[in-house]
Amino acid sequence: MPASAILPLLVLLAQPQAARPDAAHDTTPESSKPVEARKEDKKEEKEVPPVVTRHEMRAGGRLLKYTATTGLMPLRTETGDLEANVFYVAYTLDRGAAPVEKRPLMFSFNGGPGSSSVWLHLGALGPKRVKMKDDGMMPPPPYALVDNDDTWLTEADLVFIDPVGTGYSRAAKPELGKKFWGVEGDIASVGEFIRLYLARNERWASPLFLVGESYGTTRAAGLSGYLVEKGIAFNGIVLVSSILNFQTARFTKGNDLPYPLFLPTYTATAWYHKKLPADLQAMPLGTVLTEVETFAKAEYPTQLAKGDALTAAERKALAGRLARYTGLDPAWLDRAEFRVEIQHFCKELLRNERRTVGRLDTRFQGIDESGVSERPEFDPSMTAIRPPYTAMFNQYVRSVLGYKSDATYHIMGGGIGPWDWGSHNGFADTSESLRQAFAKNPDMKLFVASGHFDLATPYFATQYTLAHLGLEPGQRARITAKEYEAGHMMYIHTGEMAKLRKDVGTFLKDALPPP
Repeated sequence: MPASAILPLLVLLAQPQAARPDAAHDTTPESSKPVEARKEDKKEEKEVPPVVTRHEMRAGGRLLKYTATTGLMPLRTETGDLEANVFYVAYTLDRGAAPVEKRPLMFSFNGGPGSSSVWLHLGALGPKRVKMKDDGMMPPPPYALVDNDDTWLTEADLVFIDPVGTGYSRAAKPELGKKFWGVEGDIASVGEFIRLYLARNERWASPLFLVGESYGTTRAAGLSGYLVEKGIAFNGIVLVSSILNFQTARFTKGNDLPYPLFLPTYTATAWYHKKLPADLQAMPLGTVLTEVETFAKAEYPTQLAKGDALTAAERKALAGRLARYTGLDPAWLDRAEFRVEIQHFCKELLRNERRTVGRLDTRFQGIDESGVSERPEFDPSMTAIRPPYTAMFNQYVRSVLGYKSDATYHIMGGGIGPWDWGSHNGFADTSESLRQAFAKNPDMKLFVASGHFDLATPYFATQYTLAHLGLEPGQRARITAKEYEAGHMMYIHTGEMAKLRKDVGTFLKDALPPP
C-alpha cells in the first residue's frame, strides 16, 4: 500500500470510537443499551454550576454568617433526557466545624399554581425582606430591601424552590411543560428536586421541614405523603394560608360548602371596615367571630340545604341574620339566594363608597371604573405587593446573589399553561396524602397559619379541612394552628410577622428530635 494511503488510515484508527465515522451509524437499538450509557448519550448540554456568595447580617441579636447558593437544578429522566431546569436559592448558615447534616433544613415554595417562591423568600423567611408600610400597604417607589430581623435562617437552612414555569424555572422543551403543570406532575417534580438537593448536598441526615403558602400548602400536603413512600420523611410541615381540599373554596352549582366557610371572613372584613351593627362593631373581633362561627357550623348550612323549601318567614329571618354578619343589604342577600360568592362580596361591601375590597387581604381597598359592575376589576391587595416584590427580587438576584439572566422571572403567572387538577369529582384534594403522612410518620408535626382577612384561603375553611382529615386524637395533638390579624400574606404586616416568627420558632424546636 502506498505511504500516501497508509497515513489517513492510521489517523482514522487513532480516533476515539465515538468520533469515528462508523460510530455515527451505530444501529444498536437505544433500548438495548445499558442505562448509564443512555444517560451519557442524552446529556445534550453542560450543566452550569450554581453561583455561590457569602454574606453576613445581624438577626435576633446575633451575627449570622451564611452562604447563598443560586442556580438551576436539572431534572432528567432515568435515561438522562433533560426535561426541565428548576431555579432555586439556598441559604446555609456557616457553622465552622459543626456537622452540617445536624442542621435543620427547610424547603419553601409558594402557590398559584404559577407563583414563584418570592413571597415567602423576601416576605418572611429569607435574610432580606421587601420593606412595606408597617400595616403591609404598598410604599411609594423606589422600593427597598432591608435586613430581615425575623428571618427563619436562625432556626434552619432555607431552600427556596421555583416549580417549573415559575421564576427562572423552565421546561427543556415547550411541549414538556404540561408534564409539570398539574397536581400530580407538580408534586413529582418538586419531590425529585428535593431528592436531588439532599443527594448533591449530602443532607440526608438533616432534620427536614417543608413550608408552603396558598397552593404551596396543597403541594406540601401532597409531598408529605408522596415522599414518605420514597424514604424521605419530614420532622415538620408549615402551612401558611392553607387550601388542601378545593371543595371548600369552589363556588360551583350544587356545592354549598364554601358559603358557611367564607362567612366568618366576610364578617371580619365588615368589622374591619366598620359595616357591622353597632353592638357587633363594639366587640373585639375574636368575640364576634365566635358568634358567627356557631351560626356557620349549624344553622346556616341547614337553611341552605332547604333550598326552595324555605318559607317566607324563614327567608326574611335568614336575610336579616346574614345582613347582620356581612354588612350587606338584606334584599340583595335574598336575591342572591343567601349564597354570597367571593367576588360579589368584594364588590358589594363598599359599593356605596365606590370602593372594592381585596381578595388576598380584605383590609385593602380598590377603585373601579364602574360603580355598577358585579365584580371588581382587580384585587387591590395583589396590586399593592406585586410591584415591590418584582422590582426587589430582580435587583437582589443580580446585584447581591450574583445570578445573571436576561430571562423573565415569572413572579406570578405567565410561565405555565392550563393546570391539570386531576380530580375525578372536580375538586382537587391532597388532604388524604397528609393523613397518610401522619399515619406513616408518627413523629411528624404540623403548623398551620391563617389570616382573618384572607378570602383566598379562609381560616374557617382551613379549620373545616383539619377537622375532617380523619385523624385520631393522638395524631390531632401534633397539629398547631394559629390565626393572625392580617390577610393571606399575614407577614407583610410588621406586627403579625413577628408573631408568626415567634410561633414558628417554638414549633420548629418542638418538632426536632431530642438531642
